Amino acid sequence: MRIRTITWLLVVAVLATGCYTKKTYNKLLGQHDQCQSTLANKEAYIVELQDEIQRLTAERKKLVEEKAQILKDKTSLQGSIAEMEKALKELERRKAEVDKRLGEFRNLLARFQSMVDSGKLRVKIVKGRMVVELASDILFDSGSANLGKEGRVTIEEVAVLLASIPDRAFQVEGHTDDVPIRTSQFPSNWELSTARAVTVVKAMISAGMPPKRISAAGYGETQPAVPNADKESRSANRRIEIVVVPDLSTMPGFYELQKLNQ
Repeated sequence: MRIRTITWLLVVAVLATGCYTKKTYNKLLGQHDQCQSTLANKEAYIVELQDEIQRLTAERKKLVEEKAQILKDKTSLQGSIAEMEKALKELERRKAEVDKRLGEFRNLLARFQSMVDSGKLRVKIVKGRMVVELASDILFDSGSANLGKEGRVTIEEVAVLLASIPDRAFQVEGHTDDVPIRTSQFPSNWELSTARAVTVVKAMISAGMPPKRISAAGYGETQPAVPNADKESRSANRRIEIVVVPDLSTMPGFYELQKLNQ
């Protein structure tokens, strides 16, 4: 625009003085046309540059958005990896707990293997708990809560083995079949099963089991091992179970629950 103005001013100046020739006029006119062409080229170039700027701006915006998405995906991926690592650690912890409990069960079974082989008792898992099961018929006479001689020897032997397991508590549970009992001493199977459990607890304490590590409970006929279908099944349901009380500190979520209780 500035070049065009200067050219016209020269033409006007020459015309004003009256001192010009056709040759001079044509020369000036050629210069003017050249300036016009140069100006048009520059304007076209400016338009081209502006289009390029718009294109680059659009590309930059796209790249910025892609970068933001990549960072978002990276953050999400890092979060997913962190969650997976946390889950793996939790699985490893639980596996270690299961391995520990399996080891404890094998150790318990090994301690009682000779008594298992002789048929005096069984070692099993009931509802996730390690249990030493003794048939009541071996320990007690029918309808009685007094240990026989053989039964007392068996309980004392069990007590010594269990007492040697460190940092564990035990609950003695009495169970009966579904045949009701109604005597002055035992009005129902609840009283009979509880009395038998207490008798076993006292015998174990006499054999060296620390009293603070043992307790008694009676369940009557409410938790049969098998359906009370015949004489053999009822015999199986008349039993004493010595349960190894689980260590709650090894249970999943224990520490979280402990914090809530503080």
